Amino acid sequence: MAGAGSPTNQGLDASGLRIAIVHGRWHQQIADGLLEGARRALAEMGADVLELPVPGAFELPVVAQAALEAGADGAVALGVIIRGGTPHFEYVAQAATIGLTDVAVRTGKPVGFGVLTTDDEQQGLDRAGLTGSKEDKGREAAEAVVEAALALRSLRG
Repeated sequence: MAGAGSPTNQGLDASGLRIAIVHGRWHQQIADGLLEGARRALAEMGADVLELPVPGAFELPVVAQAALEAGADGAVALGVIIRGGTPHFEYVAQAATIGLTDVAVRTGKPVGFGVLTTDDEQQGLDRAGLTGSKEDKGREAAEAVVEAALALRSLRG
């Protein structure tokens, strides 16, 4: 379910689009929920999907870039970063965010940002699209990348 205030992109047609889902494996229950949400959304929209698992959020940018350079029309980046007692959280969150932004700008192709940065596990569970979750950030990231890819396609003719 989409969160309150989030745009709904029902009816998007992703036929002919090849979308890579690059997904981290840390915090498996939450990560699996994000992945399932993105899978469902892209299947409903008719996208051709390539799934690329990576260890964690830090590895998302380099693999997303490789997928886009290899011909994907867009990438959905999914990861989970939960705050701990060290500055590690800030470093990984910043690296993933800046890295994915750079990839999108450098390649001229959209990257759907589905990286959760939470204070605790419960916040991640609430956003993972699982039964009982308040939001489905995997779905939202997939819808965002398709909408952006379609906008870019219309500009390129």
